[in-house]
Amino acid sequence: MKTHSTESKPSTTSSENQDQHYFRFHHPHKHLASVYGDDWFAIKAEAFARFFGTPVFLIAQTIIVAVWIAVNVLGFTKFDLYPFILLNLAFSLQAAYAAPLILLAQTRQAERDKAHADADAQHREDLAKANEQRMAMAAQHSEQMLDLIQQNTKLTELTQQLSQRIEGLTREIHDKILQKNK
Repeated sequence: MKTHSTESKPSTTSSENQDQHYFRFHHPHKHLASVYGDDWFAIKAEAFARFFGTPVFLIAQTIIVAVWIAVNVLGFTKFDLYPFILLNLAFSLQAAYAAPLILLAQTRQAERDKAHADADAQHREDLAKANEQRMAMAAQHSEQMLDLIQQNTKLTELTQQLSQRIEGLTREIHDKILQKNK
């Protein structure tokens, strides 16, 4: 008799299950932690580094630089006159922080890609093993079917021989009965 446990399972919709279905081979590799950590700083640094390559960042930076140069050239303020040394310093500071953050993001992505590639390779290996097992089973079933067909053929031949023998004996008996009645 089965008893049902009272533990409740988390409810998931079928679309969530379908979305997670594709990643089922990656779950054994979830324990792999990033060399640079998965803490708040690492995640925020990676998000910030990813932001550097977006059109929003590039357009915003272009607008800020254009306004900076226009404000200083047109004389609204004179905090950074031509050759814009403060602007160059700001770009240098930005590059000094951006380069390591971008490298950090690339390294973390490379680790994720490696974990996914390992999971995919393991999955392909499992598929190859399962395919070999199916092929071996198919070959075994083919041999069994061939044996069964051969046995069936022998039984059919034996049945035909016995039928002919019965027919011959039946005629003999019939003939003997007819001779006795004459």
